[in-house]
Amino acid sequence: MENTRRNFLKKVTAAGIGAAGLAVTDQAMAAVNQPGEAAQQKKKPAGKSDGMLRFGFIGTGSRCQEHINNVLGIPGNKIVAVCDIQKGPLEKTLKHIAKFNVPEPKVYTGGEREFEKMLNNEEFDCVIIASPWEWHVPMAVAAMKAGVPYVGVEVSAANTVEECWDLVNVSEATGSHLNILENVCYRRDVMAALRMVREGLFGEMIHGTCGYQHDLRDVKFNDGVHYTYQEGGELRMGPTAYAEAQWRTQHSVTRNGDVYPTHGIGPVANCLNINRGNRFLSLTSMATQSRGLHNFVVDKGGANHPYAKIHFNLGDIVTSMIKCANGQTVIVTHDTNLPRPYSLGFRIQGTRGLWMNDGNHVYVEGQSKPHRWDASDDWFKKYDHKLWSTLEAKAKEAGHGGMDYIMMYDFIDAIRNKKPAPMDCYDAAAWSAISGLSEMSIARGGAVVDFPDFTRGQWIHRQPAFAL
Repeated sequence: MENTRRNFLKKVTAAGIGAAGLAVTDQAMAAVNQPGEAAQQKKKPAGKSDGMLRFGFIGTGSRCQEHINNVLGIPGNKIVAVCDIQKGPLEKTLKHIAKFNVPEPKVYTGGEREFEKMLNNEEFDCVIIASPWEWHVPMAVAAMKAGVPYVGVEVSAANTVEECWDLVNVSEATGSHLNILENVCYRRDVMAALRMVREGLFGEMIHGTCGYQHDLRDVKFNDGVHYTYQEGGELRMGPTAYAEAQWRTQHSVTRNGDVYPTHGIGPVANCLNINRGNRFLSLTSMATQSRGLHNFVVDKGGANHPYAKIHFNLGDIVTSMIKCANGQTVIVTHDTNLPRPYSLGFRIQGTRGLWMNDGNHVYVEGQSKPHRWDASDDWFKKYDHKLWSTLEAKAKEAGHGGMDYIMMYDFIDAIRNKKPAPMDCYDAAAWSAISGLSEMSIARGGAVVDFPDFTRGQWIHRQPAFAL
């Protein structure tokens, strides 16, 4: 076992990952000393299989219920157990499951570490984690170390660079497949644009823009009865608030960086073959002043409201620029504290043309009229991805315009056929690392920071795999 430890440390050192990249945590080192086979053997043998995939859920809020819709809407799956510290969401989820006329799952509730009992007591083919952000990595690591073959973790997968390394190290050490549940990668227009990129319509890739531009002020101050802008609503955050306002708003108090990058960067990373022939090299970020949340509190609650005294650290607009190994640049924007319509701001641009989702514009040199935009719908009908053309009817009723169903279908296909995760631990780490790296850069006045190579050099030889 000591040889395993020495070999692991040699591997890390050889990859050139020091203080700027990997922190070898006790958690990750423990996983190295407990490889996948041992992790799976420590649990009682599974009973006779009925051919059904066995799912567990940690975190039972509204996002969990959407995942349950899709897991139970696809034949061949069952829910073994669910876990949550709060009884309210648990009860709602159990009522939701009952609508499908399936057996009630076993319930784990109580202390903060109750999920560990669930993981150690039950047999799963997949565990889905839809908890507050700060619990994503501890729960995913625990699931992988417990021998769960496939672990799906909601976005963002991690909050710090060290947490990103924990996901990679434990996935590699245990053999468990970690999949980041980035649903926007399965959005219909995004998948059509990806197909256009792969078929060379836009030429060589040059530049991308993306982000999360979404007015979340009412989400960050939610009383569970009304949105705060409605008559009778109260400004609430923290333990007495509802849903994400219990925990998400605190990130705006304590952090200053792109705290939610994956909705934007995931699709762009797929177009640029990140971790598969290309990688992110460096990042620089800047943040504006913070005004939006304070103004919202004053507008809705008055200048004397207790929340008006809170200093919100998160800049209203955070802008990050990333340089890629193959030369491309990417601009990522985080903008959730100001009044605005929703947009992910996609722009995929190459030497022969581009797609911009704001305005639904496509331009392809030699096929579009010079200096005039085409409507993207015309192009996307032609380049519709086969997952959508095949599953459109079943996806129609699913959340987020159907992309939640398409994502879960693809993930379940990988589980049932024992294939690699569609969006694996390296994707989860590279996309989520923008959070921690942007915080570092902003704290240093916009300094350029190196982007860790979470594949340890494998990116050079790895081939594109997503949605082929």
